Amino acid sequence: MPSTLGRTLRVTVFGQSHSPAVGCVMEGVPAGFTVDLEALAAFVARRAPGSNPWDTPRREPDTPRIVSGLNQRGETCGAPLAAIIENTNTRSGDYSNIQQVPRPGHADFTAWAKWHGAQDVPGGGHFSGRLTAPLCIAGGIALQWLESRGVRVRAHVAELAGIEDAPFSALDNSSEANVKLAEEMSSLSDGRRVPTIDQDAGVRMLEAVLEARAQKDTLGGIVECVATGLPAGIGSPMFDGIENVLARDLFGIPSVKGVEFGRGFASARLRGSQNNDPYEVREGTCVPTTNNAGGILGGITSGAPLLVRCAFKPISSIMMDQASVDLSTMEPATLKVHGRHDTTAVLRAVPVVEAVCALGLADALLTWPVE
Repeated sequence: MPSTLGRTLRVTVFGQSHSPAVGCVMEGVPAGFTVDLEALAAFVARRAPGSNPWDTPRREPDTPRIVSGLNQRGETCGAPLAAIIENTNTRSGDYSNIQQVPRPGHADFTAWAKWHGAQDVPGGGHFSGRLTAPLCIAGGIALQWLESRGVRVRAHVAELAGIEDAPFSALDNSSEANVKLAEEMSSLSDGRRVPTIDQDAGVRMLEAVLEARAQKDTLGGIVECVATGLPAGIGSPMFDGIENVLARDLFGIPSVKGVEFGRGFASARLRGSQNNDPYEVREGTCVPTTNNAGGILGGITSGAPLLVRCAFKPISSIMMDQASVDLSTMEPATLKVHGRHDTTAVLRAVPVVEAVCALGLADALLTWPVE
């Protein structure tokens, strides 16, 4: 079961939802970089469960503990960096009724088909969203390294329950739009309860989430992420393009069902005269005046903001009776899911998307630097 991403900056995630701990190993982190452990803990805490009424009631402190890879000054030392988060609040008994009856929408059946009962079932095992916690450790370190090189990565809830937030000002690459985009990115770092640009939209999203929870149902949505400060020329054509790298990594986040860049699928409804990004000379450099391409052309960065969106399906664990099959008898079965679950993955997924994008971009910078 390989669980590794990256080429030069390689990250392996390990653990299960109810194992003693989950963690990650990072290889290829540039040596001599000082990790701000307090900032890292604060970033990981943004994903932590149990702090809101729409979250799973499973409360975990999610305190990251780095066990190797730093010297006594807190700098990366060139050795593999390993970190763990202990699981302190598991209730495996909540999953006794799904040992042989797979939950619709989950990986229970496909894992059984692959490993024939040897898979770890409680909490979803290695398929659980719990594994995004160590992703946030690795991604939080990558974010700090990128920021030391002038690259910023931020995400927000673009849509939830059909309610749309204001989009990032990233499809217009004018100087004025870039100033507005920087302000939008900074506003998302002020600790607001819902990471939306339009806080009124965030209030309406929460109302929809609480309504769905009262109805024992769940919601999906879209997370939009932008990266600024990337120079033109990072990446490689065809199968090693920036879109390829980020899409592969982002699809590793549980519940992601779609990824698009720039105008994405909307560009299919445009003419070339509408979709092309003209060029101009700005401060002695060739730059696109608009950014329908999302900052990537031919798999290589254009210097414009990199814009990507991820679609998340509704959480599969709904508190309703569902039709399933008893795999031990191959007879029909009715399943009611027990345990503690989120109403939506989208709200807690925002730092996860930032983390995974940071890992992909840091790997690309190290693997395919500007020649």
